[in-house]
Amino acid sequence: MAVAQKRARSGQDRSVTFAFIRHGQTNWNRDDRLQGSSDIPLNDFGRQQATDAIEVLAGTRWDAIVSSPLSRARETAEIIAAGLGIELGPSYDELIERHYGDGEGATAEIIAERWPDHQYPGLESLDSVIARAKVALDKIASEYGSKNVIIVCHGSLIRYTLASLAGRPFDSIRNGSVATFERVGAEWRVLTVNDEPVEAEAVEYEPAVAEAVEDQSVGHEPVVALENRSA
Repeated sequence: MAVAQKRARSGQDRSVTFAFIRHGQTNWNRDDRLQGSSDIPLNDFGRQQATDAIEVLAGTRWDAIVSSPLSRARETAEIIAAGLGIELGPSYDELIERHYGDGEGATAEIIAERWPDHQYPGLESLDSVIARAKVALDKIASEYGSKNVIIVCHGSLIRYTLASLAGRPFDSIRNGSVATFERVGAEWRVLTVNDEPVEAEAVEYEPAVAEAVEDQSVGHEPVVALENRSA
């Protein structure tokens, strides 16, 4: 089944489709540890999740796949590239997961005890995450032109970026899940999240929406686990 419905457009209105894929599971994901920018490799289940994503992606024509340089994302991209028979493109430092400072490696229980407000020493600002995600998307769009590109990266970065693109918040992003979106001129439209279709109007990039997502997260116990799963 196709993950994105392509609509006929002409000239300057032609759309380009992208897919965000969150890397497969790692042992830190399994153990509910906040991962962030720590370079933790895939486990065997994570490799299977990457393989499973190939079937979801197979209904759309993809030209290339790029990734974050962290090994869990890069290996996920390698597995998918081989399965789809497409070009494995470069890694982009701008796609690295949000840096959670002293919180990285901590379990949900430790986070609840030490940092109930989620303000970890050394935490990267959300403004920084959103800005570099936008830089990465602009680079990829410029370098690949009209090609459809898969982008393998990380849960928090995907979640906040999709919120900015769609003009609405999204919940957690599952390991190995696919989110598709398209660009038409200066506008973006999110098509699917966690392999499911979404309803969203085309909008220009809106960082304030992602900031609202983070504001909603602070102080709610379920989001402790959400942060751990989203790295």
